[in-house]
Amino acid sequence: MSRYEPRHIESKWQTYWDEHETFVTSNEPNDASQGKMYVLDMFPYPSGSGLHVGHPEGYTATDIVCRFNRMKGKHVLHPMGWDAFGLPAEQHAINTGTHPRVTTYENIDNFRRQLKMLGFSYDWSREISTTDEDYYRWTQWIFLQLYDTWYDPEMTWTDQNGTKRTGRGRPISELPIPEDVSEKGEQSVRDYQDQHRLAYQSNAPVNWCPALGTVLANEEVTAEGLSDRGGHPVERRALRQWMLRITAYAERLIDDLEDLDWSESIKILQRNWIGKSVGAEVDFFVELPSNSESASSATFDDWKSARKNSGLPQTPEGNVLRVYTTRPDTLFGATYMVIAPEHQLVDTIVTDDKRSEVEEYRRRSALKSDLDRTDLAKEKTGVFTGAYAINPVNGEKTPIWIADYVLISYGTGAIMAVPAHDERDLEFAQTFDLPVIEVVDSGSDDVENIGFTGQGTAINSGDYNGTPTQQFKEKITQDLQAAGLGKQATNYRLRDWLFSRQRYWGEPFPIWHELDEEGTPTGNIRTVDESELPVTLPDMDDFKPKGTPDPPLSWAPDEWLYSVAEDGTRLKRETNSMPQWAGSCWYYLRFADNKNNSSFIDPELEKYWLPVDLYIGGAEHAVLHLLYSRFWHKVLFDRGYVSSVEPFQKLVNQGMILGENNEKMSKSKGNVINPDDVVCEYGADSLRLYEMFMGPLEQVKPWSMKGVEGVYRFLGRVWRLVTDEQSDDVKLSPAVQDVAMNEEQERVLHKTIKGVTEDIEKLSFNTAISKMMEFTNFFTGQEVRPKEAIQSLVLLLAPFAPHISEELWQLLGHSESLTYAPWPSFDESKIAEAEIEIPVQVNGKVKAKIRIPAVADQAAMQKSAETNELVQKQLEGKQIVKIICVPKRMVNFVVKG
Repeated sequence: MSRYEPRHIESKWQTYWDEHETFVTSNEPNDASQGKMYVLDMFPYPSGSGLHVGHPEGYTATDIVCRFNRMKGKHVLHPMGWDAFGLPAEQHAINTGTHPRVTTYENIDNFRRQLKMLGFSYDWSREISTTDEDYYRWTQWIFLQLYDTWYDPEMTWTDQNGTKRTGRGRPISELPIPEDVSEKGEQSVRDYQDQHRLAYQSNAPVNWCPALGTVLANEEVTAEGLSDRGGHPVERRALRQWMLRITAYAERLIDDLEDLDWSESIKILQRNWIGKSVGAEVDFFVELPSNSESASSATFDDWKSARKNSGLPQTPEGNVLRVYTTRPDTLFGATYMVIAPEHQLVDTIVTDDKRSEVEEYRRRSALKSDLDRTDLAKEKTGVFTGAYAINPVNGEKTPIWIADYVLISYGTGAIMAVPAHDERDLEFAQTFDLPVIEVVDSGSDDVENIGFTGQGTAINSGDYNGTPTQQFKEKITQDLQAAGLGKQATNYRLRDWLFSRQRYWGEPFPIWHELDEEGTPTGNIRTVDESELPVTLPDMDDFKPKGTPDPPLSWAPDEWLYSVAEDGTRLKRETNSMPQWAGSCWYYLRFADNKNNSSFIDPELEKYWLPVDLYIGGAEHAVLHLLYSRFWHKVLFDRGYVSSVEPFQKLVNQGMILGENNEKMSKSKGNVINPDDVVCEYGADSLRLYEMFMGPLEQVKPWSMKGVEGVYRFLGRVWRLVTDEQSDDVKLSPAVQDVAMNEEQERVLHKTIKGVTEDIEKLSFNTAISKMMEFTNFFTGQEVRPKEAIQSLVLLLAPFAPHISEELWQLLGHSESLTYAPWPSFDESKIAEAEIEIPVQVNGKVKAKIRIPAVADQAAMQKSAETNELVQKQLEGKQIVKIICVPKRMVNFVVKG
């Protein structure tokens, strides 16, 4: 008996596709095609454990879309590669003694084997890995473009839609140099340029993990202040880091979300992460203690008078504390100031009698994560500096405290505290017995003014009393600006991107540091010439952290680490490495032109393939990866290297697949399902089909082996629909005949084609499979199965279950792969049924179902309903009040009595 044997079928067709290079995509645009279709999966990290069944969900979805569009005549690009740098591989190397390069490429080989086993139609000739030297050569080149770019907020330009835009990245050579800077000489100009570059160095307070020997991003630190990998303690420490000025692009990153085909939930996540707010920057005059070197005889009145004449400076002077507030209408309620422990003014303003207490508090704060200091802080802590600021609106002396609930990374690192109208400020004021002044009247006897954070009218605010909140905000901001004491300002939660890691297994920076005669860095840097890229990783066996912030590359061989410039200057390489995010920021571009040795992408190919038409991946990348990629893309756009303002036009996040115990799959829970095991028992087509049949793509769904068995049985029914069950060999069933379809068969076929086509276009794969199941059930019951109908089913099934479809297509008499066979078309006129079934209701309750002509009008519907015996019994002895007839839907008799 001929049986469905997926193991034999699947290996046969995977070999065929490889040998015939079936899915290799030419970069030559095909004039006969129906346009291009670039479909991309989010870059996987090739871990040692390989794939689990949650991974192929998104890959199967993209594969269906690609196979469908090839059959629709589209020129399809569907590549795959590896995000292979990063901490896990290095930690494994440290633990085992095996070089990360070895384990990384072993893992890649295993991932590639598993993906091929599942029959995904990737163009493997475009495969890339972020660890390949000919790939990270261009990652380093992009970093040099960032280093060579400054953001001009005043530059105007016109986008692709003809809309006037403001703000654009420009070459650093075009940065206007103020005359007073240029007069000081070349070094002064150099320093000024460095202050404006998109890639710059900073001594930033960072999350340092001694056990892992590296800096961690905030997102890599748990709520308990531990590393998310390994659970090691993390402390705050100031280290020299490379930063990327992503904040310069904050407004464009928000604005350009509008035209993207992304879910609103993802857009909201991105907007919230950027965190735009509009308020005011306000300057407070600081009375410096007599012990301060910056102390002067200037008075508040003198300063205020000078400001009125000269206006608000771009940066505050030494005796000024600048705050950012979204509620300038509450200035009269500021009863104390708080500055972050890291604020540069702390050393200047602290009085001698408070210095030791302040220094101890700063030390303790450095051990806390940002999360500990804000969201998780159960108790408010702080220390009075001994200094006072003078409120510019009423001249009141206001004590200045340091407290760790204020972060240096948000706003100006300083706040005016209004305890009557801010929960954190109120808790702090109550802890330290500080004044609380109400300045906003809620307007309701049922709402206390203290603790009220909404809008109302001003009280205890001088001449502004009685002014509504919004009007007050505008008026006081204007008045402050006229007095040179403040201005309207926009602020963002988004921080500049910390772009350094103290690890070996990452992209080296293409940067030299100049050294003086004693071998000490001078602070000046030089970029590696583009002709000398890539800067490859040195061969090292020892890259284990030493418990200090010195990166492993700092003990690389001298021939890699040091050099001498043509002018005789001694040089040392940058020893930090780039974070894992770097390579994944731009891989979508390289896929389009991965063999190019002279450019990261050919401009014509970029214009042809970009933007990505469909991007599918996990929701865990909804913010950072997407934000970083969009940022890099915009810089490349500004510099003229890409033609589109956004990289990913349509984005879909697939839902997580849980274990059978309804929990996230993980080794610790023992619920990980290996796709190798599923394929061995049921075949790749069954795994693919089940993952799409579980439910809507974007929903979270629990795994079920019974569900896999169910779709396996369905594929067996399809196999028996086409093949001869009684034959020992695989051959066509005698029921499949080259005959014309009857009217009902035609209707079922065309209805199925229409439904499956529309469902694929909507990514509603589960309902498309249901429609093919209904088709199979119907034709299984047909004594004669017209070959045209059966061939159409095989083509419809092909994107979902390609192996069995190829085998059946061959059995139906075709010598070529069905990969590029035309997608079946449907005729709308053949879908309409001559008769339809509708319910008949009495007072809204269904009492019978009747068949009527599909074209029946209301009168005919009513007549058919009235002559039905069941309906007549329900109407007997009743008064008909009203008859409602909805064409093709229902008849309802409204009766009484």
